[in-house]
Amino acid sequence: MILISNRCVMKRPSGIRISVIVALILLCLLPTAQAASDTDYSTTYTIAVTGDGTALWKIEYRTPLLTEADMTAFENYSSGMNSVYLPELEDLMQHSVAQAALGTSREMTTKDFTGNALVQTSPTGRFGVVTYTFSWTNFAGVNGEELTIGDAFVGGMYLARDTTLIIRYPTGFAITSVTPAPDRTGSDGLTWYGLRSLGPGQPSVTLNRSSFPILPCIGVGLLILIFAIVGIVLLRRRKADPAEDTAPGEPDAPEGPAAPLSKADLESLEEKILQVLVAHNGEQFQSEIVRELGMPKSSVSTTLNELHHRGIIQKVKKGRENLIRLVKNQQ
Repeated sequence: MILISNRCVMKRPSGIRISVIVALILLCLLPTAQAASDTDYSTTYTIAVTGDGTALWKIEYRTPLLTEADMTAFENYSSGMNSVYLPELEDLMQHSVAQAALGTSREMTTKDFTGNALVQTSPTGRFGVVTYTFSWTNFAGVNGEELTIGDAFVGGMYLARDTTLIIRYPTGFAITSVTPAPDRTGSDGLTWYGLRSLGPGQPSVTLNRSSFPILPCIGVGLLILIFAIVGIVLLRRRKADPAEDTAPGEPDAPEGPAAPLSKADLESLEEKILQVLVAHNGEQFQSEIVRELGMPKSSVSTTLNELHHRGIIQKVKKGRENLIRLVKNQQ
């Protein structure tokens, strides 16, 4: 890669890791936005795979716009996005897909490229958000009822710090194997966080189409009856023992609205939060902080906002959650 006047010229990749290529694209296409801040920016790759092996890619880059100069630079980038940067992304990804096709012996194409840039304002500040999307046919391998994801990453995957990879799979499929183990598992998706390096063909996910038999009407009716009986039994037990109304494993994590905290309570909660962060090497998910402290979500959220406002912590968006990170000079 050669940098020329803040523009990138890249040679055709040969066995280069796809995630590295995309990262280079973002670094090349967003030089001014990247320079706006060396903290809080994040990149998320979301790959939604369909039953026929097609993958819908979404690449989202978020960077803070701390000054008017940052805003001007972002607006300048946005104005040339569809005419300059999107075609460059399309060209580079087509070359990358050609290499993946050679490695997997499957015909592959990319199409339907789109790009969007917008400014989002939230309680944590103002951010520039760049989103690229495209579809990749035959990204996953299909063999009868089996769907394999990952062999297109012929050179492996590298996830930089503050980078998230999400692989979503279609409904009706169940996971039979996944390597390496994801950091988070949802009902329809797997998530890995950087910083980490994955080997060739990774992450590797194998799925099989669920083969539950279609129950006859009498079978469905029997299931409904069983669920109804179980529900009645549980309801009677709860009435007999009100203490069981608290969900198992969550006796100390009330969900209802909390009373306003006094100054002393706020300072005490701040100290407890900082202790949790220090105990976890300076960072922890907000939901885990709530669980460990056994405090109402609203109280923890209010206190975290105060700590963030004073520059003691940072909030980094990780998928649908906030990763709370202690500022280095506070550790």
